[in-house]
Amino acid sequence: MSTGLVAVTLLAGGITLVVLGAEAFFDGLLSTAKRVRVSTFFLTVLVSGLEVENIAAGLAANLAGFPGAAAGTFLGGTTFIALAVAGAGAILVPYRVRLSRSFLWWTALAGTPLLLLALDRTLSRFDGVILIAYFCVAMFSLHRTTGALGSSHPDGDGEVERKRHPWAWLLGGLAALTVGGELLGNGLHAVVSRFGVSPTLLGNTAIAALTEAEEIGRIAVPARRGRPDMAAANIGGTAIHFLTLNAGILAVVVPLHLDDATMRLHLPVAVAAPALFCLILLLRGGLGRLEGALLSAFYGAYIAVAVVGT
Repeated sequence: MSTGLVAVTLLAGGITLVVLGAEAFFDGLLSTAKRVRVSTFFLTVLVSGLEVENIAAGLAANLAGFPGAAAGTFLGGTTFIALAVAGAGAILVPYRVRLSRSFLWWTALAGTPLLLLALDRTLSRFDGVILIAYFCVAMFSLHRTTGALGSSHPDGDGEVERKRHPWAWLLGGLAALTVGGELLGNGLHAVVSRFGVSPTLLGNTAIAALTEAEEIGRIAVPARRGRPDMAAANIGGTAIHFLTLNAGILAVVVPLHLDDATMRLHLPVAVAAPALFCLILLLRGGLGRLEGALLSAFYGAYIAVAVVGT
């Protein structure tokens, strides 16, 4: 087997294990936390961005010595969710929805603290603590405005399936995440050395998309079943998590040094993407196929600029 094929196989295997492990961990987490009585809208905001695979991929890349790829997991992930996933979901299932102004503001401005803290091209451990604290404030505020049962959105008990042995799912998911993270780090090393691909480009595009591609289904399904608010909550909640909590955790573990490509392109686009998503929701009252095509076109343009500029 050629070294190039081995490198790609390691990377793909690591991402696959990370995603599967995170799904198992997430199922166990939801089963354990189901007794908390809050609105499904707020629960979606709270848990949608708890994508352990994204954090695990970022940690693996950062510990492997690729801070640009690590930053790409939350920056490229945000861009992919707010533009590509939102766009594809709207093309598949257009929807109209009225959302809390509080939710729209927190989502639109989610990247502002990150942008300000990154002006010195470094996310320190202290910066990470600030981002995590900002995330907590955002969730507290959103709980106050959208968390009450029956306040503005219907709720049901059948939306989250309980697992019989949640601790087994948690531990099994953690084990898969550990192995997958190691494989992903080794695979990233191999791909960069074998093909000369920029780790920053790889983190912001391929790794971000591969770990978040399943989100298209999580957006389209609730919209098709008459809960477009949950589709929007999934996108907004993920953006808030990625740009605050995930970025903060990575910086606390190992400070991130941001390269030129990140500062010039990936960071500004990741900050602007959720704001554009919210602006369209506010002005158009939802996402139709035209708006979905527009968001998808923006994502295509971003990928083209990223590849050409590498």
